[in-house]
Amino acid sequence: MSNQALDTRQLRAIAHKLKPIVTVAQKGLSETVHKEIDQALARHELIKVKIVVGDRDLRKEVAAEICEQTRCELIQSIGNIVVLFRAARQPDPKLSNILRNKNMPGL
Repeated sequence: MSNQALDTRQLRAIAHKLKPIVTVAQKGLSETVHKEIDQALARHELIKVKIVVGDRDLRKEVAAEICEQTRCELIQSIGNIVVLFRAARQPDPKLSNILRNKNMPGL
């Protein structure tokens, strides 16, 4: 399911109840963290990532780097939490946050 099918408002509504799956800490974006984010996007399509590094500008840079490396879209950034979306080719109905919440009121 592409982002054209779901607008940003709907993705933010689905992401509201999610908890951050991955945390990027002071050491920054390592190869291991990058792999974990990539795998989480492949499984869940829509995830939250907690970025606990430096100031606001550094968090924006890290979020942009994550989006560039994982080919995902930044949906929302509030404080140190970012919401990322990447459509899966064949989403798993049991794991995909999009498919599990498609019957959510207002969507």
